[in-house]
Amino acid sequence: MTSDTPLLPEHDREQAGTGFSSVSVAAILAESAERHADRVAVVVGDVSTTYRQLWDETRAYAGALRDRGVGEGTRVAMLIPNVADFPRVYYAVLALGGVVVPVHALLKSEEIAYVLRDSGSALLVCAGPLLEQGAKGAALAEVPVISVLVPAATEGGPDRLEELAQAATPVRTYVPRRPSDTATILYTSGTTGQPKGAEGCHLALVMQVDVLLLDTFDLRAGDRILGCLPLFHTFGQTCTMNASFRAGATIVMVPRFDGDTALALMVEHDTQVFMGVPTMYYALLAAAGRNPARPALRYAISGGAAIPVAVIDAFREAFSAEIHEGYGLTETSPVASFNHVGVAARPGTVGKAIWGVQIEIADPEHEDRVELLERGVLGEIVIRGHNLMNGYLHRPEDTARAIVDGWFRTGDLGTIDDEGYIRVVDRTKDMILRNGYNVYPREVEEVLARHPGVAQCAVFGVAHELHGQEVAAAIVVRAEAEVDPDEVIAFLRERIASYKYPRRVEIVDALPLGPSGKVLKRELVERFGA
Repeated sequence: MTSDTPLLPEHDREQAGTGFSSVSVAAILAESAERHADRVAVVVGDVSTTYRQLWDETRAYAGALRDRGVGEGTRVAMLIPNVADFPRVYYAVLALGGVVVPVHALLKSEEIAYVLRDSGSALLVCAGPLLEQGAKGAALAEVPVISVLVPAATEGGPDRLEELAQAATPVRTYVPRRPSDTATILYTSGTTGQPKGAEGCHLALVMQVDVLLLDTFDLRAGDRILGCLPLFHTFGQTCTMNASFRAGATIVMVPRFDGDTALALMVEHDTQVFMGVPTMYYALLAAAGRNPARPALRYAISGGAAIPVAVIDAFREAFSAEIHEGYGLTETSPVASFNHVGVAARPGTVGKAIWGVQIEIADPEHEDRVELLERGVLGEIVIRGHNLMNGYLHRPEDTARAIVDGWFRTGDLGTIDDEGYIRVVDRTKDMILRNGYNVYPREVEEVLARHPGVAQCAVFGVAHELHGQEVAAAIVVRAEAEVDPDEVIAFLRERIASYKYPRRVEIVDALPLGPSGKVLKRELVERFGA
């Protein structure tokens, strides 16, 4: 597919010494519209949209956004749930050479305003159901708003992108970008300080998708994948949306996840692949206890957080499908390692490094350099390859601390065995130091997940006057089960070393979750650490 726009003077390769190559994430949808024109790209409720239709609608949206001043390098924020308008807006901005700034749907107005200001967004495209907070945030940041999914008869409010698109001239195709040009700015939810915007470049995102399809996943044209991972997050955006569209697969969108709805949709559409975070697997297993129907899954993918082996075993028994666990971060686009499909998965590991990416273990004590350790030795996981971000927006010092000697320092502790299989032990900051002994919460969670009355669990450290830190656990009890905290403590005491087992177990209705489904342990520490 050719481009409407020649490379502009600011992209002079010869002058910049960067060559003449160009690439665009927008090509993912544009090329599939050529190759899979009449295949269904997206299903939302009763509405199915083909690849040709989706690209035509995207080009019309791009024409409307161009009329509003969006062009090369323009940063456009989008606050949209898992519906067809997410890919329409996402690829429309990229087709114009702009930069997409996804905003997660749980943020409040002041948090939205921070993202808009920090990213330098020139515009917010906001879905009607999220306008209450989105419009307030945009007003605080003094950023104009365009809406989608607002009923046509609604008076007042922001201009509707659907109407603007009807009056606009669609773009013909996408604008070429340099491989290193920023395509997305994704805000990481740090445990301290303000979120940082990780800049993902076109090359890293396109390479990620190609490697996932050619050498990692098994996605095929015509496959049906449940789109329940939030698309504003890197896992859903890259692994579900971009990879599925590149393959010519169909995404069955789930605007708001719950286990019963997800299972019903999987059965209705007979989905072959499921991608989720561990909390989604817990919910699916609970739903499976109420609904005997099953989809014909080939396999499932888990990421975003560690999934206990007990959950993998239970899912295999309930769904007759293997969970392949991977590992990555926003800063690595995101997948860095994976239990490759086609090779027997090794539960308890996050597989091997994907093609073109190197993963090693480094001494975490050296902050100014990366000193690699021998295989089998516990240390900090470091990553380098085509998948690394450009850096943190406006934060050169944070970028310099994160990327040292060309390696991205993950802050995760792990090991690599002689065959290259990686085990993530825990986050450095989540490690508990009790009486001078290191306690890794994930190890305790693996055992706790085997308790018959425990549906979900999280282990964390709380301050203790005598021991420095004490090990604590929060658990969600299985439906109809009766669990006594003292009995749970006794269960753990019999199975792990005395310095590791929690002396305190709290029963909660639900674990606090972030937008990607990760357990927010800092909230548990704040709640139970007093």
